[in-house]
Amino acid sequence: HLSGKLSSKAERARSAMMNADMDAVEAENQVELEEKTRLINQVLELQHTLEDLSARVDAVKEENLKLKSENQVLGQYIENLMSASSVFQTTDTKSKRK
Repeated sequence: HLSGKLSSKAERARSAMMNADMDAVEAENQVELEEKTRLINQVLELQHTLEDLSARVDAVKEENLKLKSENQVLGQYIENLMSASSVFQTTDTKSKRK
């Protein structure tokens, strides 16, 4: 009868230890799962940020090309005005001396 009580106590102790081990493993798995979820969310957020930055770079490049083109047109326009204006005409010093 005594050995039955000891066996029962040992069985309960073993069972309690197994439950504690299982709880520890489950808690560790939960922490790992939360960490993985946090990292996945962080990666997704960084991907969205990268997509936004890439779109912004493309928009800035397009605007830059547009402004370069406009600057060329304005530069040509100014050049034409200067060549048509007598104020900007170069004077020939030889013809003035004659």
